[in-house]
Amino acid sequence: MTIRQLSVFLENKTGYLNQVLNVLARNQINIIALTVADTSDYGILRAIVSNPEKALEALRAEQFTVRVHEILGLEMDAAPGSMSHILDLFTSADICIEYVYAFSFGSKSMLVFRTDNKEKALEVIEKNKLKSIREKDLL
Repeated sequence: MTIRQLSVFLENKTGYLNQVLNVLARNQINIIALTVADTSDYGILRAIVSNPEKALEALRAEQFTVRVHEILGLEMDAAPGSMSHILDLFTSADICIEYVYAFSFGSKSMLVFRTDNKEKALEVIEKNKLKSIREKDLL
């Protein structure tokens, strides 16, 4: 029920993002979703990729600081208010959303997020019959 996501620490300098992308391309790793949060000095690239273990090894070999985290993914309706409704369920259960991003994949809309309590979040997902996305669903 979880998805493995890369988190890569990047200096906020010209070309650093592209260096990561080049490593992934050379290793035939497809990017499914990507987001970058930045400050004036550094950024955190978060990416869902076709082969997280291979990506981890390749990026570490190139001296990037990288980790793999387990995150949650949900399918949601492509309609106004869908994301708000889903996040209300976690707020009501007193679960903090650490970060979130959303994207469309084919005809589906996806919500990807990390919480401060994965086990409790999984209970909310099950109780409310939300459709979880597994890693294999994205490949």
